[in-house]
This record gives sequence, structure tokens and C-alpha cells, in this order.
Amino acid sequence: NLLTGKKSNLADIWDKIEFIEADMGDAQVACAAMKDIDVVLHQGAVPSVPRSVDDPVTTHQHCVNATFTLLLAARDNKIKRFVYAASSSAYGDSPTMPKVETMQTNPKSPYAAAKLFGEYYCSVFSQVYGLDTISLRYFNVFGPYQDPTSQYAAAIPAFVTSILQDQPPTVYGDGEQSRDFTYIDNIVQANLLAARASKTGGQVVNIACGQKITINAIVQMINSIVGKSVKPRYAPPRVGDVKHSLADIQKAKSLIGYEPIVPFKEGLEKAIIWYRENLI
Repeated sequence: NLLTGKKSNLADIWDKIEFIEADMGDAQVACAAMKDIDVVLHQGAVPSVPRSVDDPVTTHQHCVNATFTLLLAARDNKIKRFVYAASSSAYGDSPTMPKVETMQTNPKSPYAAAKLFGEYYCSVFSQVYGLDTISLRYFNVFGPYQDPTSQYAAAIPAFVTSILQDQPPTVYGDGEQSRDFTYIDNIVQANLLAARASKTGGQVVNIACGQKITINAIVQMINSIVGKSVKPRYAPPRVGDVKHSLADIQKAKSLIGYEPIVPFKEGLEKAIIWYRENLI
């Protein structure tokens, strides 16, 4: 229903797709859309920790209720594979690094809890109804088309557009928190591999690069790439944010043959080029 997206994002592929503008939680629409379909790649959500803190109801509706509706439609249409966009936020703030899929989950925000519920439903539908599902726990996805203007904007698009305009990017906390940022091409590759893999049986796998970088280092790297020296503005930490995140991606390698194809710096350079050409 374009709650967090724009039709213009699909301009390059508009003539190759059938676009249905509707709420993905609409059972009739979901069931009709999956008729004669083999694979569902479920990417829909309200993907923001701070937004979920401000508005947990909307987050729950679009991340839990809608996922349940889509799983029902997939079951009833005998879909062969259901790929679910899960989230690394499920791990919470455990000091254990790297994050391994067998670790106990500890969600710290309504968003994290909602995405974890989706994993549980995928697993249950696999066990109870024989729907072959797989949950991909994305780690801090970034790339072109992310909206840098929203109050809930992700870090990298917000930082890049601010620095390109000589404005101080806002860093929440001391900037020493670290993330395993993952360029969008790696996510696309993971979805295609998951769609084509042999039986996945409700498994959960991490999708990331397996490397961490601090927020302060990202600001420095962006400045270096664009030839600027804009200093950040520090603000108090946000509720629900975790301190450190780093993925173990061995299971994704063995189960679906995943290997990150775009390392962080190359992805950052690609993102900067896109934002410079399209938004600045």
C-alpha cells in the first residue's frame, strides 16, 4: 500500500512486473496474488526500530498480522517456497559476537519482536502445514532508493545526503556502536538463492557480510570518499537501539550457497554515487 515505498522506485522495471497496490494484510488480495505462483519473497514490513517505539500498533499490524495472512494464502495456494525477510534485531544486545542462529533471541523493540514473531510463524507453518519456508535475518541493509528525508531514515542514506550538502549528520549515542552493514545486492542474491535451494524446512539464516564497522568510522569513510570533512552532531542514544551487531554467515553459506558479492566499502561507494546523481 506504499506506506513506506514509492511507485517511482519501480520505474526501471515497471514494464516487467504486475504491480498490485493494496494492503498486504488483505486476505483476498494475498490469495489472488499467489494463484499459480511457485515462490513468495515476503519483503513487506514497517522497517524501523524508532518508528516501532513511537507506533507499535502499526508495526504489529504490518509485520505480524500481515505476515500471518500471507502465510495462510501461501499454504492455501500450495506455494513451493516462502522466503521471509527477518531481522538481526531479534538478537537484541547480547555481548556475544558474532551472532549465530542458535543463540537465544532477545528483542529490544516492538519492531524486533514483531519480526521475530514472523519467524516463529514461518517455522510453525513449515512444521504443521508442510509449507517450505526460510527466514533470512538481514543485517542493516543499505543501498539506493532508501529515503534519507524521513524522521526514521536509516543511518547511511541520512549520513550521505547530509555530508554531500555540508550538513552535520546526526549520530545517536557516542558513535562507537558497530553494525554489519549489508549492501542491497547481497540481499537480492540471498533471496534468489533461498528461492532455488533444496528443501529449507523453516530454517533461519543470517544474511550479512560478516564484518563490523562503527558509526564514527562510517562518517569518516563517507567524508573520505566525497572529499569532505563534515563533523557529526551527537544526540542521545535512541530507545531500542543495540550497541553492537556482527553476523556469522556460515549457515547461509552451507544451506543456500550464500556469499556476499559486494563488500561494504564498494557498496557505500555505489550508494554515494546514486544519492549524488538522484537526490542532491
